Amino acid sequence: MAEPLNEEILEPDLPIIDPHHHLWDRPTRYGNPNATNLHPFTQVTAKSPRYLFHELLADMQSGHKVVATVFLQCGAMYNADAPAHLKPVGETEFVNGVAAMSASGIYGDVRACAAIMTHTDLTLGAKAGEVLDAHMAASTRFRGIRHSCSWDPDPGVLGPLAGGNPGLYMQDNFREGFAELGKRGLVFDSWLLEPQLPELVDLARDFPDQPIVLDHCGTPLGIASYEGTRPERFAGWRDNIRELAKMPKVNVKLGGLAMAFCNFPSFLSETPAPSAQLAAEWKPYIETCIEAFGPERCMFESNFPVDLGSCDYRTLWNAFKHVAAGYSAEEKRALFSGTAKRVYAIDLPQGLGV
Repeated sequence: MAEPLNEEILEPDLPIIDPHHHLWDRPTRYGNPNATNLHPFTQVTAKSPRYLFHELLADMQSGHKVVATVFLQCGAMYNADAPAHLKPVGETEFVNGVAAMSASGIYGDVRACAAIMTHTDLTLGAKAGEVLDAHMAASTRFRGIRHSCSWDPDPGVLGPLAGGNPGLYMQDNFREGFAELGKRGLVFDSWLLEPQLPELVDLARDFPDQPIVLDHCGTPLGIASYEGTRPERFAGWRDNIRELAKMPKVNVKLGGLAMAFCNFPSFLSETPAPSAQLAAEWKPYIETCIEAFGPERCMFESNFPVDLGSCDYRTLWNAFKHVAAGYSAEEKRALFSGTAKRVYAIDLPQGLGV
């Protein structure tokens, strides 16, 4: 895993809302880090088994002007005593406590977890509304859910995350549950893999008024049976991104490209990649998304600690600033904070510069 480079911070006064990170404490969830033949995703997550408020805060205060964050679902701290369908509410309760710690001001003028995105099983159909209501009751910071449909016929792609439900977003029971989001004005985050983008296009077309966020640029693949084929599939990925961008309620997160599934040369490289190299590797995907959606519907994301496999937090945001170097001040404001603030309805104290 890459060691910190301690690069000089680019544009240190540019306010950032990090719209995608996780919190967890799970030393054995993905296996023993000393085992052999680990899937690359496991190699990273097994070496970062604990990422809680103080680890997040250290990253937020590592040099860039990160003023607030959005927590994203990762299955942390489910309520063991609740009925099965309500167990995910424990994650909202947990993260709300972290947000309250940050909002105390004791730890500085930052607002971690200012918005919370957790999970509800939308295949419950109309019954999903009960779970959404419980999330909303647990925290005024709750903004919606993520229900991933990530799946591939090659189990080597997702490794420990394999075994999902193919065609999930096309199922009637899922869509019945999905409709409950709109009744409550909630946001939907989607994590899927590049070949599954047409499923999200279809979902967004059938629910044109539902705010949707595509995570991780749609996760271009370069691992397992996809290794070495990413360049030849770029045009197909681009066409799907452009089709998705036709739906005005869809936004996209620019990041996640440091993950194992993308498998760029910087991932788990022996020598840590500098931010300029990261920017060069990721730029075709990020710029294509910005061209399709416009800066006002795009937001840079850290996806930490998952993206530790390619770089540290400080280097990651430098890479994004390299990519955005040619954009105007207004466009940068949208990419680094404005879109996230709007989509997740983040209310920050005056003086944080956003």
